[in-house]
Amino acid sequence: MFFRKKFQPSGGIAFIICGLGNPGTRYENTRHNCGFMAIDDLAKKYNVSVKKLRFKSLTGDATVNNAGAGAGEPRRVLLMKPSTYMNKSGEAVTEAMRFYKLPPAKVLLICDDVNLPAGVIRIREKGSDGGQNGLKSIIMLSGSDEFPRIRIGIGGKPHPDYDLADWVLSPFHKSEAKALEFALANALGAAEMIVSGDVIGAMNRFNGRSSG
Repeated sequence: MFFRKKFQPSGGIAFIICGLGNPGTRYENTRHNCGFMAIDDLAKKYNVSVKKLRFKSLTGDATVNNAGAGAGEPRRVLLMKPSTYMNKSGEAVTEAMRFYKLPPAKVLLICDDVNLPAGVIRIREKGSDGGQNGLKSIIMLSGSDEFPRIRIGIGGKPHPDYDLADWVLSPFHKSEAKALEFALANALGAAEMIVSGDVIGAMNRFNGRSSG
């Protein structure tokens, strides 16, 4: 595969942060779009617009601060919201990776996780897709599972017979607003640490934290 060699970033972009979701107003604020929500929060904090259409995505260019211990220089980051729909996210991500010559370790993926309670995030350095279709597409098309990722809990189905697709494409309840806000704030802090190279620190700080 194309990134088995040693890579040096080009064009000044040191990292990609890609939030996974589905484009269009129909899917705004649904559980499956937690990744997009996280990108929107990052863009708001760093006062950038994620509206430039590149790499089959809406993109923005941000200079992200190091939130970890021993903070170094801020790093230039590409923020991405694929417009391919969830199950073809790999098309967007691998196109951007090729352009900037970045390995999987320099591409942070943020997505929803139905196996985590709302309000909880889980960070991993690498691993399987865990049944998440966006991750599945990225791993399949890139040939690697060595992507750091932040999974944002959306809660399990309210009943075993409830259709999973209907659940992940449903909006959060008002009662979950505080938990979602907590999770997104933690995801933002974790993303800053991961971009700085402190994945382990982010895991130790944010994994398992709950709003309740």
